[in-house]
Amino acid sequence: MQKVMLLGDEAIAQGAIDAGISGIYAYPGTPSTEITEYVDHSREAKEKNIKAFWAANEKTAVEGAIGMAYAGKRTMACMKHVGLNVAADAFINSAITGTNGGMIVVSADDPSMHSSQNEQDSRFYGKFSLLPILEPTNQQEAYDMVHYGFELSERYHLPVLMRITTRLAHSRSGVVRSASREQNPVKLPEDLRQYVLLPALARKRYKSLLAAQNDLIEEGEKSPFNKYMDGADKKLGIITFGIAFNYLMENYPDRVVPYPVLKVSQYPAPRRMIEKLCKECDEIIVFEEGAPMIEELLRGYLNNSLKIKGRLDGTLPRDGELNPNLVGAALGLTIAETVEMPAIVVGRPPSLCSGCSHIDTYIALNEAMLPYGKGRVFADIGCYTLGALAPYDAINSCVDMGASITMAKGAADAGLRPSVGVIGDSTFTHSGMTGLLDAINDNTPMTVVILDNSITAMTGGQKSAATGKVKEICLGLGIDPEHCHIIKPLRKNHEENVAIFKKEIEYEGISVIIPTRECIVSLDKRMREKHKEKK
Repeated sequence: MQKVMLLGDEAIAQGAIDAGISGIYAYPGTPSTEITEYVDHSREAKEKNIKAFWAANEKTAVEGAIGMAYAGKRTMACMKHVGLNVAADAFINSAITGTNGGMIVVSADDPSMHSSQNEQDSRFYGKFSLLPILEPTNQQEAYDMVHYGFELSERYHLPVLMRITTRLAHSRSGVVRSASREQNPVKLPEDLRQYVLLPALARKRYKSLLAAQNDLIEEGEKSPFNKYMDGADKKLGIITFGIAFNYLMENYPDRVVPYPVLKVSQYPAPRRMIEKLCKECDEIIVFEEGAPMIEELLRGYLNNSLKIKGRLDGTLPRDGELNPNLVGAALGLTIAETVEMPAIVVGRPPSLCSGCSHIDTYIALNEAMLPYGKGRVFADIGCYTLGALAPYDAINSCVDMGASITMAKGAADAGLRPSVGVIGDSTFTHSGMTGLLDAINDNTPMTVVILDNSITAMTGGQKSAATGKVKEICLGLGIDPEHCHIIKPLRKNHEENVAIFKKEIEYEGISVIIPTRECIVSLDKRMREKHKEKK
């Protein structure tokens, strides 16, 4: 079959296309974004009429996938790890409803927090939900696991969680494609009450989920992705999970590890293999990317006489990504000294693009806020978070998507005057609208600034769900039209914009200001494409 060079994200996407998906739903978040982008841009996916949809948030993405699986089709929902928090209500309950067609939820974790607020481990969601988890070691395995995951999902009528990490998502390798599969026909569930989680029905569904656990455990034991590799030296046994297996093998160029190695890429983890390793070896070391989930299970409450090493005893750092050097040092191998690279390019912190509309907004907002002092402007996640840095120093929070409005409300309720929430247009429709509705219902004395650059800029320029309709949404929620303004953030409009900011900041009620100007990167791209068309 054809061999192609793919990112880990792209391997998952191509695997889904070849496995016969009918739809993929997502909210963009690094390091998961390229999965849906690949399907969205794929000519093959378009020819097969595969739906690729950027949802308003991760919860609506999972719900869309649940609906497509209800209709008997194969479907996928994709997000980054913190997005799974947003989707948790739908995701956890999908384990109770089960599925009619195959369904895979991909959660891309970000250990070391390259572009995230935390480095939580999505495996806990899978364990908590009693669902099978797949964690690929490399790009080929990621591709193959998609095919396998849909078969597993349809065999047990359950969603499957696929957990990847940044290094796998954004590294590239050759992938051999397998035969493409036709899409499932539309087919309603045999039990039309399957998805009705009234308590009496949900209790029965939950018992069915519990009854499937022994079979899922057995699937882990016989999984082709879980492998026991014997070694001559039984002083140490090694358990690796997902991409950590690669870090282990990089320390052995001949790919011969002297110790027994258990490679785990499907959960529930293979208990019999783990017990075999523990009985044979004097000590166990656990290499798992993220939290010490399996290490904790091995230690248990009693922490028996078997010595277990890993993140909990300091053999490995408790936070951050693993890498070949950390793994080698934990094994007592000699690690080459790190060579200090000369400073060829002076490092610089991230910054707003030259010509970014947010710059003019922050300059005007800072001037309007000058009489009140610092510490009164709340924001959240997007390009505009860079307003926290010099030279703007304009915002004072970034907790999660949509938190700017609700934090500003809470601060205003506490008596902080003025209180301002700054949010992007895409984040507003993701999870800001409900917070604004709270403020409207309570007529909270605060100002919400919705930065409308008509794009989801931070994650690659996906279309914003709010494009062209931010003001209409605000008016529909109940904002007084007299206190809802669209402004053009340009230097020539500075005095006028400052006056509007000052007026609404002083207003003892809820007000909205919408600085509206196209993202400079999006504009540049559009103009270049227009110029090419003329040629």
